[in-house]
Amino acid sequence: MTALLSNNFGGPLSEISSLYDLQLGVFDMGWPAAAAVAYNTAVGALIIPICLGVNFLMLITKTTRTVNIDLWNYWHFAFIGAVAYFVMGESLAWGYFAAIVCYINTLVMADLTADRFQRYYDMEGVSIPHPFVQSFTPFALLINKGLDKIPGFSKLDIDAEGLKKKFGVLGEPLVLGVIVGALIGALAQLDIKKILFLGVTMGAVMELIPRITRLFIDGLMPISEKTQEVVKNSKVINSKFKISKIYIGMSPALVIGHPTTLVVSLLLIPVTLGLAVLLPGNEFLPLASLAGMFYVFVMILPYTKGNVVKTFIVGLVTIAIGLYFVTDMAPAFTQAANTVFEQTGDNAAKIPEGFEAGAIDFASSLFAWVIYKCVNNMQWVGMGVLTLITIVMMWYNRQQIIHNS
Repeated sequence: MTALLSNNFGGPLSEISSLYDLQLGVFDMGWPAAAAVAYNTAVGALIIPICLGVNFLMLITKTTRTVNIDLWNYWHFAFIGAVAYFVMGESLAWGYFAAIVCYINTLVMADLTADRFQRYYDMEGVSIPHPFVQSFTPFALLINKGLDKIPGFSKLDIDAEGLKKKFGVLGEPLVLGVIVGALIGALAQLDIKKILFLGVTMGAVMELIPRITRLFIDGLMPISEKTQEVVKNSKVINSKFKISKIYIGMSPALVIGHPTTLVVSLLLIPVTLGLAVLLPGNEFLPLASLAGMFYVFVMILPYTKGNVVKTFIVGLVTIAIGLYFVTDMAPAFTQAANTVFEQTGDNAAKIPEGFEAGAIDFASSLFAWVIYKCVNNMQWVGMGVLTLITIVMMWYNRQQIIHNS
């Protein structure tokens, strides 16, 4: 998918930047490139067993309730570990440090948001230990509280189910992709044949990326289901960890079909493209990442209670900030992707000539950006800051677990 985009959209995007004097030099590689970078490095090679070991230790020490069986999405931890690995001169110690810090804080956030998630989606015993999804929780909490202080704002809402029906065929990822691709071709002043080709190509990407994601998740589902069964039914596990309630950490793909998620995602796709062009200092134009827009709202909805207006505002703010995160992390992402491509020849990591690499998932994440800045800019001081934050989060979560038990 990444090669399909980079081979066909690199030239038109360069032409658009030149024609309209835009500084859009960060190419959207999508999550496949980020995952390729994650798993094609020394950090990614052992990330799953190391993280499972950390999870086990946290259960023993009562610093988490979550058993994270969402194995496919472990690539997120490997990705930030790979970025740290390369920016620190291919240091495995820094790579694993960054990955483990991200993993621990994600497990804690999964615990702290589990009750609200379970109540809203009616999914008892489930938590979401997904760093991309959880990184939007602080924004949802703060912005929602601010909006609630505006008299009468909570009463503003839109019927998500009705609006979803009104979108009709325009709400299909395939159709949206065709429109976006054709628009890029038209802006690049290409002939009609090339405009239609770009439309079809983008439509294929928007349709196939979610399907590919689903295949990976389905492939790991038997392991996840068996682990879930063992955890739920094993008295030995519950007595060993002495925790009154254990959560099963699952993929956010379980709930991305919510009507509010679908409606707000579709509304934000054109808005995001407009923001990318208009925001001063942004250099990233989302393309492949648009197919994963639904994942942004998984942990936002439990705080906005599905209110379309609130959810749209939270999404707008988080995406706008996320574009700057992607732009800032682009040099490190580019370094990692170029090295992986040189060593493995994996086309998913091939960046079009003249561009840097970016992706909304996982480079627009607050978690990824904070870890990257601490490691790259502050180094040993940053390590101290991240360690302190992680210890405080673990201590607070342990207090909550002990109190509730």
